[in-house]
Amino acid sequence: MVSVRLVNLTKRFGRVVAVDHLNLEIGHGEFVALLGPSGCGKTTTLLMIAGIYRPTEGYIYFDDRVVNDLEPKDRNVGMVFQTYALYPHMKVFDNIAFPLKLKKVPKEEMERKVREVAELLHIEDLLDRKPGQLSGGQQQRVALARALVKEPDLFLMDEPLSNLDAKLRVEMRGELKRLQKDLGITTIYVTHDQLEAMTMADRIAVLNHGRLQQYGPPEELYRRPANMFVAGFIGTTPTNFIEGTITGSKPLRFEFDGRVIELGDLSFDDTPLEVVLGIRPEDVELTEEGELEGEIYVIEPLGRELLVTISLDGLHIKAVTGTDSNLRMGQRVKFRIPPEKVYLFDKATGRSLI
Repeated sequence: MVSVRLVNLTKRFGRVVAVDHLNLEIGHGEFVALLGPSGCGKTTTLLMIAGIYRPTEGYIYFDDRVVNDLEPKDRNVGMVFQTYALYPHMKVFDNIAFPLKLKKVPKEEMERKVREVAELLHIEDLLDRKPGQLSGGQQQRVALARALVKEPDLFLMDEPLSNLDAKLRVEMRGELKRLQKDLGITTIYVTHDQLEAMTMADRIAVLNHGRLQQYGPPEELYRRPANMFVAGFIGTTPTNFIEGTITGSKPLRFEFDGRVIELGDLSFDDTPLEVVLGIRPEDVELTEEGELEGEIYVIEPLGRELLVTISLDGLHIKAVTGTDSNLRMGQRVKFRIPPEKVYLFDKATGRSLI
């Protein structure tokens, strides 16, 4: 395994800046997710680490060695793509063995390694089949086996689960995480799915427009987002954002549309007057003692919970509550926004103020 360090890594395609001075450190055996929307630069970053793209600027280190000019075949990375990229005319055994054939590994050793990795991924009974005879999940395991059989120092995955159905995706998430921890291979995982990143990664790098927004453990990104983009991107249900103004000092008061939320003893530096308050739906409390009141616009069952959208004169606030709540659409409800659970952002820059 290796550590990976990106220093001012930049990639331009003509006038388009796909990755913009990215700085990132990934430790030995760490599982790091590159997370962001389409076009944010995550796959371009992965391809530069793999050696498929050359950086326009900056450096890629494997441990203490700069690998910018090292050919992909000399970087000892294993790669798994969204499309699996299996050879349809070859049997599963030959697909897995292909990297070893390129290295001219002796036949007996090749057979042993292929069968070992096939057993690890529970596909030993599929070795005589061709990819067209396999399900999507089985094909994904073959692609993983082909990457692992090389015994790579670094594992690179580009949205490997996005072609699977929802149930299989959940199953494979757990298996991939367990496999990575058992093998201890440093892993960089590209995804646009924040749930995948949150459940699998040790740390998450959130990217937008080629720039790093925040890098840290899942819980830190969830509870202490650095800006509005991270707060809106991380979380199963999107964060509520309310534009308003700060008044007072102790207690602070947030005012919007003629309504007031007391923020208690919250304090932060360089407070602008115009702010955006963020509150996660699961932190909104439906209670008769609530200081705010609105009409239920829609109710969405989520199994164990209900996602309730409350309309305040056209402003929609989402709240999560239990299924035992006797609620109906059109009903007037009171709710509160706990001051200890809010985020406050600079309206102009989007950065966190707390």
